[in-house]
Amino acid sequence: MPIHLVCLVLFAALLHASWNALLRGGADRLWSMTVMCIAIAITCGVAAAFMPIPATESWSYALLSALLHVGYNLFLVRSYRVGDLGQIYPISRGSSPALITLGAAVFAGERIAPGQLLGIALVSGGIISLAFKGRSLSVPSLPYALGTGCFIAAYSVVDGIGARLSGAPLAYTAWMCALWGVMMPLVYIGLRDARSLFCVRPGTLTAALGGLVSLLAYAIVIYAMNQAPLGAVSALRETSVLFALLIGYLFLGETLTVRRILACGVIVAGTLIIG
Repeated sequence: MPIHLVCLVLFAALLHASWNALLRGGADRLWSMTVMCIAIAITCGVAAAFMPIPATESWSYALLSALLHVGYNLFLVRSYRVGDLGQIYPISRGSSPALITLGAAVFAGERIAPGQLLGIALVSGGIISLAFKGRSLSVPSLPYALGTGCFIAAYSVVDGIGARLSGAPLAYTAWMCALWGVMMPLVYIGLRDARSLFCVRPGTLTAALGGLVSLLAYAIVIYAMNQAPLGAVSALRETSVLFALLIGYLFLGETLTVRRILACGVIVAGTLIIG
């Protein structure tokens, strides 16, 4: 991969870890996630007005991706109810690069060089190993964390194909995120009510800011996916777990062990091979 794409995706990884830490630290994560989506919908609605209309062939992918993003949101929120950032984040993010590589091969006809496959395996394996405590993987919300990884893989492959068909990857991102940002509040209202969603609470501005950060991070990823293999971009993006580990240690009181530091070394090695 070109070095400028590597740097861009690593920057997106830092942004992604930051908004996940904001979500994990919130008291009402479903509300926080929904406020994030409202901020995304408003921003993307305005931006889309100044962008070209994506090609017709890409619209079905944008709609499907928006639905998958809503599923991802619900699974991620459920995962963080009882799981630490340092466990849930590695499982959900570490399981996705291998799934994306497989999905890209099946649905997009991508073939990845053996060296990059090795890099993806190192990144994915290193990330998942961060979730282990000793030799056990004792995570109360493990099914939801793995389900989150499946949603990540699904919408990443869908968006990778959709962005390439659109002829305008950033415009595709804006329209897809606008659809997603409209759907999520409707789901929230169905699960709870409109009154609790639109009342002003402490943390409203922080959640909205988190939405803008997540939007920028994903726009960078879709841009990169338009120019490089989906699995390789995904593996680089998932190095965000390194940033999440550091954030969890510095701000959320989570532990940083020697084994986790060694796992970080494996992830860095995989990143260097991909790059």
